[in-house]
Amino acid sequence: MSEIRFAFAPPAVVTVPVAGRDEAFPVRRIYCVGRNYAAHVREMGGDERAPPFFFQKPADAIVPNGAVVPYPAHTQDFQYEIELVVAIGTGGSDISVEDAPAHIFGLAVGIDLTRRDVQVAARKAGRPWEVGKSFDHSAPITSIHPLEGASLPSNGEISLRVNGETRQKGDLAEMIWHSAEIVGELSRQYRLEPGDLIYTGTPAGVGPVGPGDVIDGTVEGVDTIRITIA
Repeated sequence: MSEIRFAFAPPAVVTVPVAGRDEAFPVRRIYCVGRNYAAHVREMGGDERAPPFFFQKPADAIVPNGAVVPYPAHTQDFQYEIELVVAIGTGGSDISVEDAPAHIFGLAVGIDLTRRDVQVAARKAGRPWEVGKSFDHSAPITSIHPLEGASLPSNGEISLRVNGETRQKGDLAEMIWHSAEIVGELSRQYRLEPGDLIYTGTPAGVGPVGPGDVIDGTVEGVDTIRITIA
């Protein structure tokens, strides 16, 4: 078979550092869970009894921990959402909740950055609202901490601060769907593969930030993320 000749140099593989190892986690897809904490569902005007849904961000939306994030174009309402992130290490379809932990490589802390005004306008118009979620630099994330046989966390504080002031504070126990259930449900809609990241939803307290703001967020027992808005 002849060697493939590219029309131009292919893009570099997007990676996330693996904590405690001289390795990088190659990112394939980024999935996000919508409306997975009851209080956040209520603050966004939704029905907390409805199941969460999924949307995607491009892999190159990844931003490393400690980075400066540019304030994006086409918005006047740029918001944060702190989230636990699940990293898939073993692929599969129709994964059972019981088997889900064996498919998880590790955990991280992420921020789902959102152009809220753009998202809301698209939703009201009945249009897809990925433009409010899936823009450049919209997926900050910490290093991935390998699970290595440990149990998935079922509780623990999840919080976010802006310039030192607490804006979001909840507990993983408040998730409507927990990590294993999310992996199982998502695997019935898409075949999961190694390199997939799943942002698992945010607690209440989302709000706007602007240039110069410093955002830091923590998931207890996992990690702390910190970014600055340019």
